Amino acid sequence: MRTFVLTCALAALLAPAARADGKKMAAKPVVVPFEMLDSGHMGVKVKVNGKGPYLLIFDTGAPISLVSTKLAKGSGLDKGMAKSPLPFLPAIGDAKIKTLEVGGAKAEDVPAIVMDHPTVAAIAKHLGKDIQGIVGFPFFARFKMTLDYKAKTMTLAPSGYRPPDVMKAMNALMMSAIFGTQTAKVISPKAQWGLVASKEEGDEDDGVDVKAVVAGSAADKAGLKRGDRLLTLDGRWTDSLSDLHEAAGFVKPGTTVVVRVKRGGKEMDLKVTPAKGM
Repeated sequence: MRTFVLTCALAALLAPAARADGKKMAAKPVVVPFEMLDSGHMGVKVKVNGKGPYLLIFDTGAPISLVSTKLAKGSGLDKGMAKSPLPFLPAIGDAKIKTLEVGGAKAEDVPAIVMDHPTVAAIAKHLGKDIQGIVGFPFFARFKMTLDYKAKTMTLAPSGYRPPDVMKAMNALMMSAIFGTQTAKVISPKAQWGLVASKEEGDEDDGVDVKAVVAGSAADKAGLKRGDRLLTLDGRWTDSLSDLHEAAGFVKPGTTVVVRVKRGGKEMDLKVTPAKGM
């Protein structure tokens, strides 16, 4: 059984709790067109440090963003580039993109690795397109995103979330597996929920189980109960513990969000206002 605790502390490595950017962001959503490539990927036009546009694959499953050596050189990313923190990937280096623009959506200080990825190169060659990398989690995690495949557009609304440096976390995880040097870390989240969730191995149904609710907590005040099946949090699916962790991380303390649960075979919506963390 895997257990997830949303109280005053969370144990995590790859997905720490959300932190605010500290910078004002336009609240108005931006609609960005994308090209549906024959490979089944979404292609988007991107500007890196004001240079471009370049064609990149927009991959919602990619934990990192990467750019080709050609793009790095053209945008000036190759200057002052650090050695790659990922020894298990044939990367050239580690770069920090000052401004990454996908259509009208813009993010600052976006980490990326510079490498000529063989899979990207193979897709580009097969399609006859000049694809120069992948837009991944470090960019899209900063937005609430809606995809319209019929219109071939994505709507990006700034969320105020500053994603963690996944590359460093991946490196630490790999080094831990190889050398056994990684120690456990406890993260104090921005928001306290007051519930314990779990999901049994082999459980393929929607949602996660609420195993306990802390008395007097935000979850308790909202009416959550032990035995509830938590389906969504603030409109985000919670089909796994990592889904729940990520969804909870997007919510700022004091913000009221809707949590959908299944209880006694019936679905219901509850409003939860998480408290400020330690």
